[in-house]
Amino acid sequence: MLPPSLYAETAIPAMPTPPLTRETRAEVCVIGGGFTGLSCALHLAEAGRDVILIEAEEPGWGASGRNGGQVNPGLKPDPDQVIADHGEDLGGRMLELSYGAPDAVFELIRRHQIQCEARQEGTIRAAIDANNAEAVRRTAEQCARRGWPVEYLDADAIAKLTGTSRYAGAMLDRRGGDVQPLSYARGLARAAMQAGARVHGGTPATALAQAGDAWRVTTPNGSVTAAHVVLATNGYTGDLWPGLRQSVVPVFSSIAATAPLDEAVARKIMPLRASLYDAGNITVYYRLDQKNRLLMGGRGPQRPITDTQPIQYLKDYAERLWPEIRGVAWTHGWNGQLAMTKDHYPHLHEPAPRLLAGLGYNGRGVAMGTAMGRQLARRILGERVDMPVTPIRPIAFHRFWRIGVAAKVMEGRLRDRLGL
Repeated sequence: MLPPSLYAETAIPAMPTPPLTRETRAEVCVIGGGFTGLSCALHLAEAGRDVILIEAEEPGWGASGRNGGQVNPGLKPDPDQVIADHGEDLGGRMLELSYGAPDAVFELIRRHQIQCEARQEGTIRAAIDANNAEAVRRTAEQCARRGWPVEYLDADAIAKLTGTSRYAGAMLDRRGGDVQPLSYARGLARAAMQAGARVHGGTPATALAQAGDAWRVTTPNGSVTAAHVVLATNGYTGDLWPGLRQSVVPVFSSIAATAPLDEAVARKIMPLRASLYDAGNITVYYRLDQKNRLLMGGRGPQRPITDTQPIQYLKDYAERLWPEIRGVAWTHGWNGQLAMTKDHYPHLHEPAPRLLAGLGYNGRGVAMGTAMGRQLARRILGERVDMPVTPIRPIAFHRFWRIGVAAKVMEGRLRDRLGL
């Protein structure tokens, strides 16, 4: 059963994905039915490989079906930093992959005719003060130097695109956009199945072990023996493989949604219909959907929520930005668990022969999860990948992650208020 959310109420119907109830074999077993796993299964099936995907709940159940719906270009580190960290060759390929990821998402949507309210009207990174504006300007300059379709917006220009004087500057990248993420996940599942992948919901992986020259994945009512296994569980990663869960920090990101706004108000708030995220110490992100509902997202309680009461600050922030929405009904509140990495890069691992893992998108999972799925498929197909394949490195004191996240959120909100 999906947790309650606006997306759960409005998504396209799911394809039947009955639980696995027998022992079976496949060339590849993908564990996890979010964007990463579904993209991997789709690309492998299109390449003619025999692939089976198992998901503990149903495709899109996790953060893939509960995120902000923003299809954002790029990685968290700036382009020049990526080159400094990984060199001109690999770093350059990482940049092309990540900044081109939205185009890849929208191409998949067009090719498979996925009905997910897709809209490619850009992503805005908005600076809340002068210090952040300078950082955003530097990012924009690095992108423009590489010939990418970005522009820096001064305070007056961003005010016209947002209906608020909150921002000191912003960067607009026209490759970004937004989707109804649960519909997108369900569309990927449908496309993968139509390409020949077998997809089983209600099928958690309970054990993973080598079986001769293959792998055996045990489930409650069956098993899969496969030459290759892909772990694609991101923020819901468990203990199937030692240290993987401890290599990322799971963080709940929350969303509050309004009833549809009056058209005149909606046009004042976001006339371009781009997605936006604050460039501050604590990110707040928002967009209008195709019914003019305002979706405000950000950090919230580090536990599941089912209404807007625990995230009152998001509603207050929206009314601070746009006093004219006071009195509008807030109809839905929900959250999902993302995965953050210590170095802020997505991680691709191969901890044993023919065992792969991809996770850690740091809030950019719609685009980068889709891209990582294809990278994992390419690795299995023997093709070059455009991400570093790194060892699993557990984070020290990982068991205290809830305390650490709460402290970081409090610090970030204070710094944003003080303009630090």
